[in-house]
Amino acid sequence: MYDVPLSHVLFVSTALFFIGMYGLFTRRNMITMLMALELLLNSVNINFIAFNKYLYPGKLDGVFFTIFIITIAAAEAAVAIAIIINLYRSHKSIDIESAAELKF
Repeated sequence: MYDVPLSHVLFVSTALFFIGMYGLFTRRNMITMLMALELLLNSVNINFIAFNKYLYPGKLDGVFFTIFIITIAAAEAAVAIAIIINLYRSHKSIDIESAAELKF
């Protein structure tokens, strides 16, 4: 079986993290910001799995953390999409600048 070097995995994870940060800071659409946040969480998952494999190959601590993060990400996505749907229904826009101007 072919083993991928840790540096390659960390490069992919770092690239995903910075793509997610770029998307989070440059986009104004809430859906694309949510997708960028999911990229950030997935890059952390890749790090957990990679370091678990290379530092503690017999243990599954990194896998358990990854499963926990995936569960939290699913709940976060469900709540965020519900909030976005409610904002769209009330203001007919999901632009983050129009959401900042809301008067409650």
